[in-house]
Amino acid sequence: MVSRIRWLPGKSTKEIDEWTRRPRSTPVTDDISPAGAAVLVFRSNVPAIAEHCFKYVDAEFVARAKAAGRGIIVGGEIYGQGSSREAAAVGPMHLGIRAVIVKSFARIHRANLINWGIVPLTFDDPAAYDTIERDDRLHLPDLRAALKSGVRVTIANQRTGATFTTSCLLTPRERDILLAGGVLAYTKGES
Repeated sequence: MVSRIRWLPGKSTKEIDEWTRRPRSTPVTDDISPAGAAVLVFRSNVPAIAEHCFKYVDAEFVARAKAAGRGIIVGGEIYGQGSSREAAAVGPMHLGIRAVIVKSFARIHRANLINWGIVPLTFDDPAAYDTIERDDRLHLPDLRAALKSGVRVTIANQRTGATFTTSCLLTPRERDILLAGGVLAYTKGES
């Protein structure tokens, strides 16, 4: 499990091309990781929880994520609103999601993404959201270096050739957590 969390340090000098998953505009935590008895029984089984990601809003999400091996989720406003379900971050992390790019985040979900090593990016121009389609290939040049040096990350859409900028506003501790690969790796490094 820790090796799945530590994706970011291993990409220190490489560029990342990701397949995009674009669910409905504003998925809530119940969309990302469904509630109920069918999933609750798996609460400590991360691979099983991951099998249910976006189950009711995008039935092929898990299959596409597994086929791609890694990816980015693109969402609208207040992404991750709802219950503070940690599985809504750990499931996508297990499926290889590296970043979530949105117009805005629900505060607790944003914190959960950081804790699981998923980079929370917001569009500098929210209109860029409308230019991205599901399964577009987005190119992020050395995300680790961008996180170290500042708050802006420029992303290229391979389909359209267009670029757009995103912000990653982090506290120094949040930045350290992401650079470590998540809160577990960060905590282990401090001990």
